[in-house]
Amino acid sequence: MTAEELKSIIEAGMPCEHIALEGDGRHWYATIVSAEFEGKRAIQRHQRVYATLGAKMHTDEVHALSMKTFTPAEWADQNSSPSR
Repeated sequence: MTAEELKSIIEAGMPCEHIALEGDGRHWYATIVSAEFEGKRAIQRHQRVYATLGAKMHTDEVHALSMKTFTPAEWADQNSSPSR
């Protein structure tokens, strides 16, 4: 699976303001920004993203996905801080 394919799957399953992906085709690291994360804990956010992938996680098309998830406000704060 390519980064573009993975990005398309996630975007088709939930609205995203930003997605950045790095990986080798099986092991992925993602930064995802979505308003759907408002009021959700990290585990709930990750479960929401995993739900967009469905069987692809179970069939090993995506072996591992590590992620950082942000609401749009958290993302704006993260990127406006000079210390980060």
